[in-house]
Amino acid sequence: MPAAFRPLSAQDSTSPSLKPSTSKRESTLREPKRIKSQRLSPTLAHDHSHCVDSALASAERLCSEAGARLTPLRKRVLELVWASHKPLGAYELLDQLAQEGHKPAPPTIYRALDFLLQQGLVHRITSLNAFLGCAHPEHAHGGYFLICQQCGTAEELAEVKGITTAIDAATKAACFTVTHGALELMGTCQACIDER
Repeated sequence: MPAAFRPLSAQDSTSPSLKPSTSKRESTLREPKRIKSQRLSPTLAHDHSHCVDSALASAERLCSEAGARLTPLRKRVLELVWASHKPLGAYELLDQLAQEGHKPAPPTIYRALDFLLQQGLVHRITSLNAFLGCAHPEHAHGGYFLICQQCGTAEELAEVKGITTAIDAATKAACFTVTHGALELMGTCQACIDER
């Protein structure tokens, strides 16, 4: 397998190391060089290498069950998307692959991203024209995202029944069939608020 498409190890990961905060108030993952102390939100305070490994294992299993082919490039693109909690655009992915010595054309990356979207492995963050790994690929669902306008961190929320119920009722009343939906909430994460 080409070196560019091998899974990241804990040693060569480009994501920042994760250290749980000892503070009662925790916030989102940030790059160490941008903040003095690393404070994580409860959902982001986890072993990130396990997060990436788990996402790749789920992707392989789900693609196998669906009879879909998770090629080395598709897998590497998914891995890069999961290597950060910030949504990544196609050209950011191209740049990262180029740094590894591979230069796929933009249509190749877009095809890989389309495949990952079709398989439910990533979400498109429309407002940013970027992609974020899906935390719940086992079932079809709309996405609920918290996006920090300061640092770019994004977090997928678990489905909130009240929101889902209200949207379902409103679309049913309007005789409208939803084929895809995502709720993107823009604001400021706790880490950025704490820096002020």
